Amino acid sequence: LPEDLIQYGLIPEFIARLPVMSAIHQLARDELMQILTEPRNALVKQYAKLFELDNVELEFEQSALEAIADQAVLRGTGARGLRAIMEEVLLSVMYEVPSREDVARVVINRETVLDHVYPTLVPRETPKRQPREKSA
Repeated sequence: LPEDLIQYGLIPEFIARLPVMSAIHQLARDELMQILTEPRNALVKQYAKLFELDNVELEFEQSALEAIADQAVLRGTGARGLRAIMEEVLLSVMYEVPSREDVARVVINRETVLDHVYPTLVPRETPKRQPREKSA
């Protein structure tokens, strides 16, 4: 391990000051999906709260979460790369939704993540107008 750091360009004097060195493994898809959804401050929950401020529900299909995790694995960015991928997926809709009162829900699916297809916008149900009673 110290040899790797020397090969990377760090000088031995600096490496000697590191009290603990540990090799880490890449996170697997399932672990990345847990990071996306399970912690109290999970990214999916953070973005859902952001949309909730505009009275819009944000929904991720399971296939979308899998695609986001797969992208992080492919890029080799691990958990830190999840936010960048989420930003790419949600950027355009995050700017459109606040100005649209007709949107109740935004649905993110696999195609949205992989093919950059615009998310599905589910409209609000408009209340049915009650016929007016005729006045006397």
